[in-house]
Amino acid sequence: MHEAMFWKKGDGDSVHCGLCRFRCHIAEGKRGVCGVRQNQGGTLYTLVYGKSIAANVDPIEKKPVFHYRPGSLSYSISTVGCNFRCLHCQNYDISQWPHDRRDIPGSDLPPAEVVRLAQKAGCRSIAYTYTEPTIFFEYAFDTAVLAHEAGIGNIFVSNGYTTPEPLERIAPYLDAANIDLKGFSEKFYREVTGATLKGVLETLRDYRRLGIWLEVTTLVIPGHNDSDDELQGIARFIAEELGPEVPWHVTAFYPTYKMTDRPRTSAATLRRARQIGLDAGLRYVYEGNIPGEGGENTFCYQCGTTLIDRYGFRLDGMEIENGRCSSCQVPIDGIWD
Repeated sequence: MHEAMFWKKGDGDSVHCGLCRFRCHIAEGKRGVCGVRQNQGGTLYTLVYGKSIAANVDPIEKKPVFHYRPGSLSYSISTVGCNFRCLHCQNYDISQWPHDRRDIPGSDLPPAEVVRLAQKAGCRSIAYTYTEPTIFFEYAFDTAVLAHEAGIGNIFVSNGYTTPEPLERIAPYLDAANIDLKGFSEKFYREVTGATLKGVLETLRDYRRLGIWLEVTTLVIPGHNDSDDELQGIARFIAEELGPEVPWHVTAFYPTYKMTDRPRTSAATLRRARQIGLDAGLRYVYEGNIPGEGGENTFCYQCGTTLIDRYGFRLDGMEIENGRCSSCQVPIDGIWD
């Protein structure tokens, strides 16, 4: 039990949680929508502090983050729990655990030990991923501060539902983020995730305002969010409100969890989505989950040179020197040190 951050007392023994945009009002003895923050005696506690359900050494490209120290390793951690109820969640066995059971599993892995293991493995960053880092914010925050002091970067892989105050608190220690923009209609968000599009768009704007390196991912689901109108809406939002330098990952869907009635996404659909992004003025659009198709490569937006040749999570060559295209010398957006 570890007291939570970003809450205040309500009437009686109730509390108001201000960590994510659900802003739960939690009665005594109850938990928030995430399933891992509990009101006990009028105090809000996080149930997952230091309780890792997954800890792995991953390529940074797996997050996917393509413009932050490409080719490096990232020590990836997670706890159980999530504030979304995505029908197509690929990690539902750990993200939805607290909604199906009362116990909170995990191995003791305190922040200092996370940093030590990351250093031992030669990782240049720590990624808070697999489930939703917002719901284990206290654990992530304490780890991020120690990692920052040790010269290790920090990355959030998130559904983008954090409120401004927590994001502002961790921003000095947060180097990069990949945020899911799962669709571009309130209907899609309500029916597929249980959240709102408006809240995600506001959070994305906050990331840009705070100067955190940002990449955006859209899992393209046939029959749900793969229409030209939907994809054009996402591409225009990124280009016009976040900036044309923000990479967009359009990723193939595979049937899973409670969404097994949809086919996997075709390579042709991802190529169409990628072209929509480029037509909207985005400099970097990537096709995910279909290695070998060429859509994972980074190209110079000015001269077209292949700057990073990728196959899956493997880099086969890089033509970026001091953050510039080796051919035309135009600056390439990202963090390349």
